Amino acid sequence: MTTLATALLKGLRAHGAREIFGIPGDFVLPFYKVIEESGILPHFTLSHEPAVGFAADAAARYHSGIGVAVVTYGAGAFNAVNAIAGAYAERSPVVLIAGAPGARERASGFMLHHQARTVDTQLAVFKEVTCDQAVLTDAASAPAEIARVLQSARERSLPVYIEFPRDMVGAPCGEVPVLARTMPNADALAECADEILARLKAAKSAVIIVDVEIRRYGIEDRVAQLARQLGLPVVTTFMGRGLLENAADVAVGTYLGAAGDARITRLVEDADALLLLGVIVSDTNFALSQRVIDARRTMLAIDRQVHIGHHVYPNIPLDALIGALSERTTAAAAPVTIPHAPARYPRGLQADDAAVAPSDIACAINDLFDRHGPMPMTADIGDCLFTAMEIENSALAAPGYYAGMGFGVPAGIGVAAATGRRPLILVGDGAFQMTGWELGNCRRYGLDPIVVIFNNCSWEMLRVFQPESQFNNLDDWHFAAIAPLIGGYGERVTTRKQLAAALESAIARRGVFSLIEVMLPRGAVSDTLARFVAGFKAARERGA
Repeated sequence: MTTLATALLKGLRAHGAREIFGIPGDFVLPFYKVIEESGILPHFTLSHEPAVGFAADAAARYHSGIGVAVVTYGAGAFNAVNAIAGAYAERSPVVLIAGAPGARERASGFMLHHQARTVDTQLAVFKEVTCDQAVLTDAASAPAEIARVLQSARERSLPVYIEFPRDMVGAPCGEVPVLARTMPNADALAECADEILARLKAAKSAVIIVDVEIRRYGIEDRVAQLARQLGLPVVTTFMGRGLLENAADVAVGTYLGAAGDARITRLVEDADALLLLGVIVSDTNFALSQRVIDARRTMLAIDRQVHIGHHVYPNIPLDALIGALSERTTAAAAPVTIPHAPARYPRGLQADDAAVAPSDIACAINDLFDRHGPMPMTADIGDCLFTAMEIENSALAAPGYYAGMGFGVPAGIGVAAATGRRPLILVGDGAFQMTGWELGNCRRYGLDPIVVIFNNCSWEMLRVFQPESQFNNLDDWHFAAIAPLIGGYGERVTTRKQLAAALESAIARRGVFSLIEVMLPRGAVSDTLARFVAGFKAARERGA
């Protein structure tokens, strides 16, 4: 027998967790003591619960496994709701473990500190943004409850919630089992694969579109190989940017509708068959389509379901579908060479004394990657994310659909902790004001990300849609000057020459985070954002 806390930690590890992000608090202190003293999983404490959720989310995205966030009851857990909601929207399997009052406290008759409406209000809230929940009040049934929710997180690639009363931490219990995966019906899987292949064979201009689920399930290489077997080009969605970074022979670029490369837009919108793998059919992915995507010519696989026209196949895991399709095409002729011009990304920054524009940042980063190799990236929402669309296709985590601000910096910390790699973080000054100060935690963990702040003293993403409003203006907080005070190195740049030099210096500087504060003129936006705004306004006018 073991204790419930130890069983939970070992169960997390057995289900693929590699680290824990958290903030201690009174209701979770007993569990946190076990986390620290057992060493079963490494743990990283941050400064505010939203950042804990963002870091766990990014970690899950990068290692195609579950991320773990640990918070206290009420005030801690409610702070994490937005991050978990974003993970739910973007299909990231984060396990949120929240401390809770013990049985005696619940029966005391007192309103408990951190309690909102009722003791169970917290559970009720998280039921809305997680796919499965467990409250560990019975040691005998707890291992099975934990196994069930962890299986749900892995199989559905969605967040789950575990509430851990503090008086249960030391309760003796059994080990947490790893449940066998839920398998599809073999006949249904075969019929589904055959129907897809028949449609693709009849098509004259088929295209594969991929989105976040193919990374969540760790099947990027298998999807690339299937595309080679089928002889079909692959396009990522806006949200799926960074997928298939090592498959340039089949991955032709990112579909952004009216905001993107016209060749890719025509490729997708003129196709007579679209195979959508793990694609979230959202406005950010398809609102700027110049032609409505016809459901009759699409085959959509997401959330263990496959929709083919008006047919629906339930309980078809994405990896099983890829396997069935691949098995049925192994006897095909040699892979077809896919004629396409590679996507064009800006390079060769003119390092002069001219002011920096957002697209110059993309150009400078492409040059940097050419010299030193690509880095994993995280980006916040805003023009920094649209600028990332102009950077060579590299691994990227960003809130492209949920569009919640504050993701970029803690996500970068999560990536560094989870992968051991040095990330490049792109963030606007508005988002940095929210969570940028989490960089102060890098020193004690030996993390040294490179952070590029797009500072126009403005919520510029909002200004492009409503330029007349003065509330879009922000003060100049001089972020670079503050960086040394929290353990890093900061540099403010105003010219393209300074930008290029600062990036090169940051690559060479190790052991501390490097913050490059790029001062941008108000009103200057990336080429991609300018096209996005024009396309959005045109789409809105068409719908009026």
